[in-house]
Amino acid sequence: MLEREAVGRAFRERYGRGARIFRAPGRVNLIGEHTDYNGGFVLPMAIERETVVAAAAREDRTVRAYSVGLEEELSFDLDRPNPPRRGVWLDYVEGVARALEEKGLKLSGADLLIDSDVPAGAGLSSSAALEISVGLALTRVSGQEVDGVTLALAGQRAEHTYVGAQVGIMDQFISALGREGHALLIDCRSLETEAVPLDTSGAAFVIADTRVKHELSSSEYNVRRAECARGVELLRERLPGVTQLRDVSVADFRRHADVLPDPIVRRCRHVVTENERTLAAARALRGGDLAGMGRLMYESHYSLRDEYEVSSPELDLLVEIARALHGVLGARMTGGGFGGSTVSLVRREALEDFERALSDAYERETGRRPAVLVSEAGAGAAEVGQNRPR
Repeated sequence: MLEREAVGRAFRERYGRGARIFRAPGRVNLIGEHTDYNGGFVLPMAIERETVVAAAAREDRTVRAYSVGLEEELSFDLDRPNPPRRGVWLDYVEGVARALEEKGLKLSGADLLIDSDVPAGAGLSSSAALEISVGLALTRVSGQEVDGVTLALAGQRAEHTYVGAQVGIMDQFISALGREGHALLIDCRSLETEAVPLDTSGAAFVIADTRVKHELSSSEYNVRRAECARGVELLRERLPGVTQLRDVSVADFRRHADVLPDPIVRRCRHVVTENERTLAAARALRGGDLAGMGRLMYESHYSLRDEYEVSSPELDLLVEIARALHGVLGARMTGGGFGGSTVSLVRREALEDFERALSDAYERETGRRPAVLVSEAGAGAAEVGQNRPR
């Protein structure tokens, strides 16, 4: 965990005044991958890693943002938009500011100091943690209130317009609205949510970072999205009411899959079956059926590997190592894919041996040691303190 007070002290040293402190978490998706932009269901939980922003209003309309991790300060004028998609980290900050103002929230300028322990490129949504923490900070120091749904939608719009990644709503939603001790079942069409209790007294979710950094925002993600959209067009010839893959049941898909060419048929099969798995996983967790949850996690991984083709050799290796270890109930890749992390459901009495055995076996095969994190389900974005000048 970051030392939040240290972020406030760093702000005072840099800008010579006190600041308010805000945070937003990263996330791990337990199941429901690449369903969100198809109007389907996802089941993420917020993790205990977070992005922390110290912020204070300015009298002008300039936003200065300093990244502790990058040791870099960049700025923009709220009245003079920069061109989007410059490929710099400020795109996320400026993008969410522009999106909030589009929603009618008048922002003042601000000084921001940003630190994070959510690893970038690990599939744990460091970008959403940045967008949501910055968005909350900018609105609050401007004297504005924003609800979690509006904040999440602003983060998503920042990705679409300023970053150039056509992401779904899941990452921003769980970062803004996560609930301690719960996963969040999100209907990505209606934006309705259900907090699903996680009884992790006997087992824990363990995240393992392959140390292979993905390039999710570029070509392959948008290709998959286009393939799903084409699948909807073709299925609509047989199923006129279909607007998204969310509308296609497993039974309907089996009857009409012949209208789809490869690889579109496999992309659509993953999404349709993953929606069914996600709803089944929520039922399993409500009933305390961790073994059932684990089976669904394995099924999800193999579908992502074979049907959606977004896994990687390193992700597959971690899942297979985990599957062979004592006390493991389930494992799967998590996040967009092409590298990043896996999540495993492991009985608590086996945790210590699991972490060591997984790391040793992966290092023998790849020469890299994975970063392993056991995280409870954390809370969503919030203001967490104030650092006043002495």
